[in-house]
Amino acid sequence: MSTHIYPHGALDVLSREEVARLRDASSGGLHELLRRCALAVLTSGSASDDPRAAGELYPDFDIEVRQQDRGVRIELKNAPAMAFVDGEIIHGVAELLFAVVRDLAFTAIDLNGDTSLDTTEGITDAVFRLLRNARVLHPADPNLVVCWGGHSIGQEEYKYTKQVGYELGLRGLDICTGCGPGAMKGPMKGATIAHAKQRRHRTRYIGITEPGIIAAESPNPIVNHLVIMPDIEKRLEAFVRMAHGIIVFPGGVGTAEEILYMLGILLQEENAHLRFPFILTGPTGAAPYFEQIDKFIRLTLGDEAAKLYEIIVADPVKVAKRMDAGVKKVKEQRIAQRDSFFFNWALHVPLELQQPFSPTHELMAGLDLHHGRKPHELAADLRRAFSGIVAGNVKEEGLRRIEAHGPFEIHGDPDIMRALDALLRAFVQQRRMKISGEYKPCYKVVA
Repeated sequence: MSTHIYPHGALDVLSREEVARLRDASSGGLHELLRRCALAVLTSGSASDDPRAAGELYPDFDIEVRQQDRGVRIELKNAPAMAFVDGEIIHGVAELLFAVVRDLAFTAIDLNGDTSLDTTEGITDAVFRLLRNARVLHPADPNLVVCWGGHSIGQEEYKYTKQVGYELGLRGLDICTGCGPGAMKGPMKGATIAHAKQRRHRTRYIGITEPGIIAAESPNPIVNHLVIMPDIEKRLEAFVRMAHGIIVFPGGVGTAEEILYMLGILLQEENAHLRFPFILTGPTGAAPYFEQIDKFIRLTLGDEAAKLYEIIVADPVKVAKRMDAGVKKVKEQRIAQRDSFFFNWALHVPLELQQPFSPTHELMAGLDLHHGRKPHELAADLRRAFSGIVAGNVKEEGLRRIEAHGPFEIHGDPDIMRALDALLRAFVQQRRMKISGEYKPCYKVVA
């Protein structure tokens, strides 16, 4: 299909200069990235997690941002027919497409050359500006639960995520996920039914992603607010700054990365006083998964780290009640400290967790995964290790590096490497690394 559409929302009231800058950004070095992300949105609901699959299926697809006095017009050429009904683009798909143009252009125009991005405060301010520009920061009572979990999960786990989402929705809680399929879609789907029962009309199903991951995890159809952050670190910070509580469902290396990121923050002395409900949960069959995760965390970061989260198995009602109570305590503390409800400024995120990590073979081999380090520092490097494996699994740049130079090598203390190897092998056996097809490891664990 070829057509043109007129954006609304953050792109409907622009000056001529802003429109010209948007057009220039989208037609210059940003064009290929814009094309790739737009194609991911137009194939929303795809079952593939190969970031190159959509491009190979639709090689003639193109997108162009045109300037006109009343704003911008988006031209689509040879777009996937699945994004249209009777010749008209699906409304939700169009909204997500506008979000792609908005966020990529804002990043290119507003953050390009920003020297403050070398500091903790500067990075946090950039995260705030990106979220504000996406219009997802609302000064309302705290009710946003971030749900993390894998895109490649079984039917039993997927049904469980829907049950938890349903119980959260009944209690008036909104959902934020990584926007993709699996454990990112399930909670939103469950909450949709619960919100309808409670006659809640202003609901938020926020999906936060980044350019390297969106092609492999295209937005699920329930997402009504899509935000594309420039990199994985700003994406993770956006999650924790917006969240009033976090629930983790079973997943693979991406989920392990998210858990370690959160622990790396909560282990900071500056954050010891902050209330932050953090629950790991899944159905009965997922109990061994969480036992292994818990064992790995205790070995690497110590028992103190394990006190920062609660594991609840096969009890969606208990999860929702604990989260609802935790969110109420978050509200009390924010009021007492005069902190905002919509963005957690009081949370201290160290620079080592904010700086973008682009995994190369040299950087992966140089990670310091040894005992004797401060727990939050070891958590930061463990997070980078899992982030590198995510890149090698589903990001186009990472796939190219693995094809050119072979698997990443990960080095560290023997007991940490044995535990890491066992955890990764379990992910492979449980088919948590890839939705379909045989998985070929992009890593090699070296003791």
